[in-house]
Amino acid sequence: MSPFYSQPCSWPCTTLQAQELTSNGQRDIVFRSVNVIPMDRERVISNQTVVVRNGRIAAMGNEGSVKFSKDALVIDAKDKYLTPGWAEIHAHVPPINDIEPMKEVLILYLANGITTIRGMLGHPKHLELRSKINSGEILGPHFYATGPSFNGQTVKTAERGAEMVREQKAAGYDFLKLHPGLTKETFPAIAKTAHEVGIPFAGHVSFNVGVWRAIDAEYSSIDHMDGFIEAIVPRSDTLAEPETGLFASWIAYRADASQIPKLVKGLREKHIRVVPTQALAERWLSPLPADAFSNDPEMKYMKPEQLKGWVNTKVGYLANPNFSKEHAEKLIQIRRKLIYECQKNGVELLLGSDAPQIFNVPGFSIHHEMKYMVDAGLTPYEVLRTGTVNVASYFNKPDWGTIKPGNVSDLVLLGGNPLKDISQTKSIEGVMMGTNWLSKEYIQKELKKLKKQ
Repeated sequence: MSPFYSQPCSWPCTTLQAQELTSNGQRDIVFRSVNVIPMDRERVISNQTVVVRNGRIAAMGNEGSVKFSKDALVIDAKDKYLTPGWAEIHAHVPPINDIEPMKEVLILYLANGITTIRGMLGHPKHLELRSKINSGEILGPHFYATGPSFNGQTVKTAERGAEMVREQKAAGYDFLKLHPGLTKETFPAIAKTAHEVGIPFAGHVSFNVGVWRAIDAEYSSIDHMDGFIEAIVPRSDTLAEPETGLFASWIAYRADASQIPKLVKGLREKHIRVVPTQALAERWLSPLPADAFSNDPEMKYMKPEQLKGWVNTKVGYLANPNFSKEHAEKLIQIRRKLIYECQKNGVELLLGSDAPQIFNVPGFSIHHEMKYMVDAGLTPYEVLRTGTVNVASYFNKPDWGTIKPGNVSDLVLLGGNPLKDISQTKSIEGVMMGTNWLSKEYIQKELKKLKKQ
């Protein structure tokens, strides 16, 4: 990792050209003439000066009205837009004993404006990683760690499920990650013990558990909208799991949209958050061919063998005897409707895309996710809330997710207004992660190091 450094800067000084990675532990970093998207409501506050000091927004006001120290690092942000950093609530960090590959993934997230991640496949080494990020030894987003997977292989009995919950709580994980394969016997023991010891659980809904038991058990978040479609397909309970397909892909065409309000009401009343990971469905389970995604520019950050594996998985899906183009299109449409109805009816959505996963490259996939949520009928502002304000609420961090004096300085500087065009989230001019300013030049240099092909 490049060392943090600061150099004297006499006014006027623009750091988009002059600096790479700069720590503001020693001095102010100032964004001048910037358009602020505060995210407290849908608005832009134009021509602002924003002063960042020691990882906090120290001051903000009309250009020319805000004082800052003469040795401040000043960024000329005229015609640019400052927004809170985003979250990836269904992230993956390598579950291995070596921290070095983890650092690469962290840079991919930061380079894309993601300042908070929730890792969704845990490993003991992640606890060390979290500690080193918090201390500043490793540069990365805020990291919430789930423990190793609860699934049909790791949890064979109710007793073992309860024991694993206690082990992971004692180890210091932030969440439990639930995967498929849990049963009507093992799942209640996991949920009951988790509530007793005070650790939230999130992720998949096992087929034999079903979404209604998941809602009653008060999942912290249900990811992938797992179990949602089965809940609105008539007589789905008479089918065996293999007959339904991944995320109900083989039966979604039979979904009864009139059942959606009941499902949404249940989620809202139990205040269960939903992480749609629509990018996973739109890229893996849509009828589009593999080459619609395999040539995307960000694929160069994945190892060739991983990309080949993704292509093979997609080709296999399209060749499955159960696949039909018409049914796949209906799957995507009903998922979009579920996202829209959740948003419209007060179910809190959280931004997450599941990467690295089929054609979802860490960091880059969150921009696809935002676009797909707009395609589902959300406004750009509503989408941006899922990665900022809603995340601050979820983690109970009142000083996150909006731009105002006193809040944390997790910020993204953009070349255009994402409230008008959500694709402007990709026009990143720099990222402020706590006390560190990552210039566009720094980001591009680090990304160049990470190319795999």
